Amino acid sequence: MNEKKPLWPVGSLVVLTGLNLLDYLDRQLLAAVLTPIKNELRLSDEQLGTIQSAFMWGYFLTSPIFGWLGDRVPRRWLVGAGVFVWSLGTLMSGHVSALGALIFFRVLVGFGEASFGTISPAWIADLFSAKRRNTAISIFYLAIPVGSALGYIIGSAVAARFGWRAAFLWAGYPGLLLAFVLLGLREPQRGAMDGADTAAGEAAEAQPQSGGWRAYLELWKFRRYRLVVAGYVAQTFAMGAFALWAPTFLYRVHRMTFEAAGRFFGLALVLTGITATLAGGLAATAWQRRSPAGYAWVLGLSAALAVPVAFAAFLLPDPGQARVALVGAMFLLFVPTGPINTLILETVPVAERARAMAASIFAIHFFGDLWSPRIVGALSDRFGSLQPAVLLLPVALIGSAGFWLWLAMTTQRSEAEGDPRGV
Repeated sequence: MNEKKPLWPVGSLVVLTGLNLLDYLDRQLLAAVLTPIKNELRLSDEQLGTIQSAFMWGYFLTSPIFGWLGDRVPRRWLVGAGVFVWSLGTLMSGHVSALGALIFFRVLVGFGEASFGTISPAWIADLFSAKRRNTAISIFYLAIPVGSALGYIIGSAVAARFGWRAAFLWAGYPGLLLAFVLLGLREPQRGAMDGADTAAGEAAEAQPQSGGWRAYLELWKFRRYRLVVAGYVAQTFAMGAFALWAPTFLYRVHRMTFEAAGRFFGLALVLTGITATLAGGLAATAWQRRSPAGYAWVLGLSAALAVPVAFAAFLLPDPGQARVALVGAMFLLFVPTGPINTLILETVPVAERARAMAASIFAIHFFGDLWSPRIVGALSDRFGSLQPAVLLLPVALIGSAGFWLWLAMTTQRSEAEGDPRGV
């Protein structure tokens, strides 16, 4: 058997995508049950934002560790352990009765998800050639809207009938079992498929010049990588707070019940997420075939269009119009999902892919959604209303659009100068 063609790449993609769905289901449960948690534990909006930030502390602080390990040791065991740990944290979140305990277990969820989120994309990159890679990664990231939507829909429905604790219990137990599914997967050789494509083969020639933690610093010498991550930071700042506060925004500003708000947001999320991620992935792949800046233009233009639509979603007084604008903003925010992660992997050498993903995870969360949910909550407490607080989010998208449009122009210029990575 040729080592460069690992067995069952599609099957492995299905399993990893299914686990990614569960990942985002567990992650978004908190947003779905925010109102009953606030009422029972008597928390302020800033404290609710702190719970979400706790997840990010566990997620981004450990991602560089898993990135370093993911380039050196068998990935199957690291990912399986991560799934088990995050599921345990989700399960235990349903047994708490104090803010401190809930914060601790949300940190544990973040710790487990860091292993999976850091290592899985590089695993998929080793299963598919460069020509098929963006499509495969786009499919993998379809789990974000589907899993998130299920988190909102199932979480709000279960909480309305059985209480918010039951929502965490229903989500935690399946993950404990599914962690063992990974042990049956065949792990591909690192860089296995890069010889199948000339451009990717050229990328494989560049190997890291230093080991240890210094290798993370070397990633920042790649200008295109820096611009991808900078735009991603700004987008994540907006999306992190948006994901937490959007159902509560509908509940408070447009007077929907928290179950109806969770159901609407979940359905809108899954419909826009699937269609936008697929459309964005296909459009980016087609554009990239005609222009080396195709991926980057999809990122920049979608972010630029999202800015006015997001402002409309938060400012329109009519509930129906606001919901239409909300759906439009969500669609545009999901369009660049596949190309973002493809660029993160392809703007660095093959041997640094796991570290590149880990460094991006660290950056987007440390500078992005670690702070934004709490900042929006604090502004809401100060203004006495959530509506003016969420206007910070489309402002952040302006920065995202700026960095990604800069990336598109830089890519075109770098290719013309014979510098494919824009160093």
